[in-house]
Amino acid sequence: MDAQSFWGVLKARGLNFFSGVPDSTFGNAYNFMVNDPEVRYVPAVREDAALGVASAAYFSGKLGGVMMQNSGIGNIINTLTSFSLMYKIPALLVVGWRGYGGPPNDAPEHWIMGVKTPQIFDLLEMPYEILEPDNLETILDRLLDSIDKQSVPGALLVRAGMIE
Repeated sequence: MDAQSFWGVLKARGLNFFSGVPDSTFGNAYNFMVNDPEVRYVPAVREDAALGVASAAYFSGKLGGVMMQNSGIGNIINTLTSFSLMYKIPALLVVGWRGYGGPPNDAPEHWIMGVKTPQIFDLLEMPYEILEPDNLETILDRLLDSIDKQSVPGALLVRAGMIE
């Protein structure tokens, strides 16, 4: 899926306020977002700070998003459990899924988190979906519905090469 199509689907659903930490998994999608005048992007130095920034959208009646790599899940756990989940503040986490499938995929430092990423969201009882480019609209709508009904953050997991 090309970056313009990806962002077109998100923007069509009102998703145009993001914060985050750059991730090579997204490639052109990250650059497209940064240069799109219809998307407000606030760079962050850490994923937990990005979640705080994205959460501000909720208080203005919108859904904010976080762009991050799954290696940053460790940085965001406390913010999720002591803020977002506790106070029911929804956000969309667009998570680059490094180490998908475990060994021998990707670099060794991503193997463990690659396998554990869905399990962490299961443990936190957070909704998540795995991006399938041919089915983004259906997958995203299902995820956004869960985020809305539960009033919690949810994650869209993006494997390397899914968005070009």
